[in-house]
Amino acid sequence: MALDELKQVTIDYYVNLQRIKKADTGNNPELEYQLRVVKNKLASLGIPSEEYEM
Repeated sequence: MALDELKQVTIDYYVNLQRIKKADTGNNPELEYQLRVVKNKLASLGIPSEEYEM
């Protein structure tokens, strides 16, 4: 997978998790953990996650 493809897949995954978080009305520790992991991946790719937060 090319770097550009990896970046796009990671962004898409983060945005999807953000949608789930917005729709989720309860406490979901696994979702919070997944969001932290993906934010770190985005940061390591040089992509600021703040641009994709809802």
